[in-house]
Amino acid sequence: MATGGTQETQHNREKSAGPRRTSERTRLAVAGARAAGQGLYSPRTAKHRITNTLFSVVLLVGLGTALVALVSIITWALIEGWPRLDANLFLAGPSTINPSEAGFRTAIIGTLYVIGGVIALIVPLGVGAAIYLEEFADRERWYNRFIELNIQNLAGVPSIVFGILGLAFIVRGLGNFGFVAAAGSMTLALLVLPTVILASREAIRAVPSSVRNGSLALGATLWQTVWRNVLPAAAPGILTGVILGVARAIGEAAPLLLVGAVTFVVYDPSFFEGGYSVLPVQIYNYAKRPQEEFHVMAIAGVLVMLVVLMAINSFAIWLRNRYEKKW
Repeated sequence: MATGGTQETQHNREKSAGPRRTSERTRLAVAGARAAGQGLYSPRTAKHRITNTLFSVVLLVGLGTALVALVSIITWALIEGWPRLDANLFLAGPSTINPSEAGFRTAIIGTLYVIGGVIALIVPLGVGAAIYLEEFADRERWYNRFIELNIQNLAGVPSIVFGILGLAFIVRGLGNFGFVAAAGSMTLALLVLPTVILASREAIRAVPSSVRNGSLALGATLWQTVWRNVLPAAAPGILTGVILGVARAIGEAAPLLLVGAVTFVVYDPSFFEGGYSVLPVQIYNYAKRPQEEFHVMAIAGVLVMLVVLMAINSFAIWLRNRYEKKW
């Protein structure tokens, strides 16, 4: 009995010591990998250390300059536009007779209509194009290479060119939508679509191949793999592309002037009928008037546009962080 009890006690000790030994081996392995990485990527000579330090300084100077410029613009807008930061700025319509009580209500509604239409178009079209080019397209086919070349070239085309395109084919021509907010949405969607496609392709490409291989090995089809595994994993990167596209679209004025974003609308716009205006156009209209009151209105309008942009982007950033995955 004593011998059996001793053996059982020794067995229990070995069993309890097993996890400790495993944890110790894991800790040593991590420490070894960290040391190897530091030895591989750390500066080997004084010249390398100086180069790395200079590069870090240049990056910090660039970041600091951008932040100082942004804070300076917002501070200046707050100081100059403070007299008009009231409820009427958001709730009242435009007026040329009484600028002290005028606001941006119609421009805010028009902006929300236009940006909402842009998001509704660029998400399915941009993500669908990225999925096709990354997962299904045969890169040996000439038309697939032609599509990729045009997407990369369109990302650098000036916005006014898209305005002319929207006027010729959407407002008039084949579309014949007229000067409505829907035409502005489609024009801006064409403008930012290449950015969304490129960002979505990079996000899909960044998903590890093991995710695809594991799904296919379990018997899923390629489309099931993309829909249930690749897209959820790539969602944060795709939403980043959408945020960049929306941030560019909300500040565009030139293409919208060609497709009906008139500078003075006293009634609440509709999406498919009637005239409309947007915040950049309304701000420009106030800024070019000679009266000082309208200049203050234009400066306050900058803050209104920043608030609308931050509200839309904050929701997109929340979605991105919610579905973000780390590999």
